[in-house]
Amino acid sequence: MCGIIGLTCIPGSTPDRPSLMVYRGLLRLEYRGYDSAGVASIPTGSSKVVVLKGKGKIIELEKKYGFSKVDGCTIVAHTRWATHGAPTDINAHPHTDCSTTMAIVHNGIIQNYRELRKELVDKGHVFVSETDTEVVPHFIEELYYKYKDIYSAFKKTVEVLEGSYAIALISVVEPDKIFFARKDSPLVLGLGNGFNFVASDIPAFLEYSRKVIVLRDYEVGYITPINVFIEDLRKNRSVGYTHRVRFIEWSIEDASKGGYAHFMIKEIFEQPRALKNTLQGIEGDNSFQKAVEILLDADRIYVTAAGTSYHAGFYYSLLMQELAGTPVVPFIASEHYVYERAASEGDVLIVVSQSGETIDSLMALRAFKERGARVIALSNVIDSAIPRESHLALYTRAGPEIGVAATKTFITQALALAWLAVSYALASGGLSSSEAEGIRGELRDSPRILSELISLVEEKAKMLSEWMSRKSSVYYLSRGIGLPVAMEGALKLKEIAYIHAEAYPAGESKHGPIALVSEGFPVIFVVPTDNYLEKLLLGNVQEMKARGAVAIGVASLKTSLGDQLDYVLPVPRTHWVLTPLTHTLPLQLIAYYTAVARGLDPDKPRNLAKTVTVE
Repeated sequence: MCGIIGLTCIPGSTPDRPSLMVYRGLLRLEYRGYDSAGVASIPTGSSKVVVLKGKGKIIELEKKYGFSKVDGCTIVAHTRWATHGAPTDINAHPHTDCSTTMAIVHNGIIQNYRELRKELVDKGHVFVSETDTEVVPHFIEELYYKYKDIYSAFKKTVEVLEGSYAIALISVVEPDKIFFARKDSPLVLGLGNGFNFVASDIPAFLEYSRKVIVLRDYEVGYITPINVFIEDLRKNRSVGYTHRVRFIEWSIEDASKGGYAHFMIKEIFEQPRALKNTLQGIEGDNSFQKAVEILLDADRIYVTAAGTSYHAGFYYSLLMQELAGTPVVPFIASEHYVYERAASEGDVLIVVSQSGETIDSLMALRAFKERGARVIALSNVIDSAIPRESHLALYTRAGPEIGVAATKTFITQALALAWLAVSYALASGGLSSSEAEGIRGELRDSPRILSELISLVEEKAKMLSEWMSRKSSVYYLSRGIGLPVAMEGALKLKEIAYIHAEAYPAGESKHGPIALVSEGFPVIFVVPTDNYLEKLLLGNVQEMKARGAVAIGVASLKTSLGDQLDYVLPVPRTHWVLTPLTHTLPLQLIAYYTAVARGLDPDKPRNLAKTVTVE
């Protein structure tokens, strides 16, 4: 999730040097995660933009380039989290046109950049980076020759872009303006006295401005030091904005979390957008189809991961068997030495890792490669070790997670793996075209489903968590496709609330675990939207209640278990394939609010690191 900050000002109007204000804004955006950063400015009277950028941390780049000391009153800057192209100096933003008369920063994914790039190369434009972003300044440059007006060229360019974007552009042709556009990626304006900001998030300029305009999808326009112009691209007419200006009450510390108390709850709420970005990445790239072709040719398929990612991999193995009748062997990455002995040429290993650096998963990858197996990586970090060493890399594009307890990770991995399994089942004959497209349609609808689910279950989960916070042990039970979701729910409660929580196949509970159940013991049932599984779970609910357990269900309100459950966290009734996408969020909220009720910081669980890079 990259960061944007831009400032245009009247000389002498700002409380600090303009470049220092932008530099401080960049530092405020570090929490979003990044691998490189850069600044572009228009020095007074210059016919070229000046760009300083590179891979690395902002403080190190400041020592190298002096971001805070650049000349000019119109400046844009960026923190990049790589999606297209590795984290390098050249791929860092800002990017320029051939004549270096304009510079652009961009968040999001331009899905049709390959076609645009080819068109521009054929017309003589020279590209220097691997990014999707670089097509934008070149396309504007091409259209400027036609329209002789930067804003017209900017608007026409935005109209041809497919995908998501938050864009800020500066040009020596109109050096007191910053042009902007937004679709599916946040962008806000900060209003000052003789200066104005554009940024991807309010914390970037909150030190200097508390008057904010939140831009909406398909809005384009520009700021000058004293004016704002906003236009609706779909209606091609200007938009009144004075009624949309609001005053921000947050402190700087609060604002770094976007107004949320913790990063974890912020990231839980970001999941609909993360799903949307993942879907755009899947449908804008042919890598998933290449993965299907590799899998169809496999003698045996394995999937490995650690922690939350293992739960996603386990889910994938169940899907492949349910949808395609194809066995997939899931294993914990740290146990790879047991499984690698059976690996050989013709086998395929799928390695799932949020960071792409998890050492156990990396060791499993290397062991299988040594034995001739092909490797497919699914990661959230482009060009990290695991994707780099794999034969094919798939990406979730969920954006960085700051909270140690993974939330967006599991949801987006489940979506990507579900898409992969459905595509495989279609190609192998396990699903008909209409069946596959029906499931894909619901997967495409998952961002909306999750967005509505948040408001449906948050208060219920919060109320339940007050009671849960006084318990010392919890069971999470399910069957079939719900089991990896139950495992993920138990892991979250252990990680951040420090309550003993165990997940079991519900039918296994009577073979030992039920001995611990007594009056008031919480048992959370993950109830997939599957009539057969609901019938199987009915007996398990009754077994637990007969021994005094409090039966809590994450289930559709239409479930046949409704009158047997003591408490229901309602979820929509979707295709059972979507179970991780619909049933996980309530469990995340239970874990989060239980930790808060116990006076704990869910962002900093004891003894845990975000990424395990040592054995």
